[in-house]
Amino acid sequence: MSEHPEGAHGHHPADLLAIELFIAQLLRVGVIISFVIVLTGIVWVIATDQTGYHAINLGDLDSIIAYRGGPPDFPDTFSAVLSGVLALKPYAIIALGLLVLIAIPVVRVAVSIVAFARQRDWLYVGITLFVLAMLLLSFALGEAGG
Repeated sequence: MSEHPEGAHGHHPADLLAIELFIAQLLRVGVIISFVIVLTGIVWVIATDQTGYHAINLGDLDSIIAYRGGPPDFPDTFSAVLSGVLALKPYAIIALGLLVLIAIPVVRVAVSIVAFARQRDWLYVGITLFVLAMLLLSFALGEAGG
């Protein structure tokens, strides 16, 4: 009888635990990075009274969230976020932080594919690849339609 019992598909529980701990750490670090980026954008808005897209008055909530019609007063595509971040626009920095937050579960799915492949669990590799493809397709269609 072996000293370390094997789990499903002949994998050691220690291997599974290491993978789960890595994914948990990845999620924690991703959320912290996202928070720091969003906070940086918020501080930049407060410090400059500017969004990078329209003038605001921090004492007037309507000037911050008002809908003006026409083109949006914030970056609404991935390319607009990137160009806005390069131009140091506070709303674009906030949007980047939100994109990082959205990307965290996608990265988790990608890491899961690697983990399942290392375990030679090809059924779950296939299922997880399909999930990743659907996520990426939804982002691509959203970008094309936005």
